[in-house]
Amino acid sequence: MKRFGRWVLLLAASVAVTVPLTLAGVPSAALFAALVVGIALALCSFAPAGVPRRAGMAAQGVLGVYIGTMVSEDAVGTLGPHWLPVLGVALVTLMLSVLAGALLGVHRDVTPLTGSLALVAGGASGLVAIARELGGDDRVVSVVQYLRVALVTASMPVVVTLVYHADKSHARSGVAGESPSAPWYLSVGLLIVLIVVGATAGKLVRLPGAGLLGPLALTVAWQLSGLSFGLTVPDLLVQVAYLVIGWQAGLAFTRDSLRAVARILPWALALIVVLGVATAGLGVALAHFAGLTPLEGYLATSPGGVYAVLATAVETGSNVTFIIAAQVVRILLMLFAAPLLARLLARFTTQRRGLRPQPLEAATAG
Repeated sequence: MKRFGRWVLLLAASVAVTVPLTLAGVPSAALFAALVVGIALALCSFAPAGVPRRAGMAAQGVLGVYIGTMVSEDAVGTLGPHWLPVLGVALVTLMLSVLAGALLGVHRDVTPLTGSLALVAGGASGLVAIARELGGDDRVVSVVQYLRVALVTASMPVVVTLVYHADKSHARSGVAGESPSAPWYLSVGLLIVLIVVGATAGKLVRLPGAGLLGPLALTVAWQLSGLSFGLTVPDLLVQVAYLVIGWQAGLAFTRDSLRAVARILPWALALIVVLGVATAGLGVALAHFAGLTPLEGYLATSPGGVYAVLATAVETGSNVTFIIAAQVVRILLMLFAAPLLARLLARFTTQRRGLRPQPLEAATAG
């Protein structure tokens, strides 16, 4: 009964924090709320022992399908002859992210693998979900990734106004060409199939983070086939997945690990700022090669805050479809390539003493 009460307290507190954060427009509010509440209850010894493994895998699958539904045949086609510059910018962003992660890994409290995953500029919630499975410390990855998203999202209105002098008088009413959504029961059925088949196939081919990347890859293929039937992931399931992923990292915190994470934040903040400036420079290059405005180049290469990017693009009358297509390319590349590059970096970099993730068995004991 005591164990059940702790779960009730964790859920109630997480929902209570999620609601105001959502109303305030905080990105991935449920994940952030679950992370903060999980840390607080864990430090006070009021939290459950950890998230069951099956719940964590299910949350990964839901998130994988959800990210996959961002891809559409029309959006990808929008890139047209400019897909090569977009892919090139995404690749350079990936390399800069891994390099920044390697620099963060110099810190004594972080391994090179964890540093690389923590500073990858894209797919924050996905990387947090699979960080422990990849051998990284999901506590560090979750805090630094959310710091990146929060900083990019908060700075975007300032940059758009002061640097690009955006004119919001030509705002569009929405994204053109949106297709009708399938009934919820059909979407849930397709969701279950994509998760089970995608995760199973991912494990068979030894895909890193198969629980997330398997369903994601299958959903992308499904979307591009033109036979998606308007697949959407119910928002309630997305929010539950965010909660589980946030708890997974938050419940693993101890006082010592919290102090260690606090020590790396100044380094992480500096690297995030450098990464943001570098990607803004890439936006200038993309605007030149793809015939975009400087503002559109900046939005297309922004290293985070996809929903803030979409809102800003709509408000300023920018090329919304192209911008979102470029952002999707970035996110997919980060999610699929970053785990592989991070592992390679870890192999060839001297391992330093740092935070270690709890053994999976202990972290997921019910």
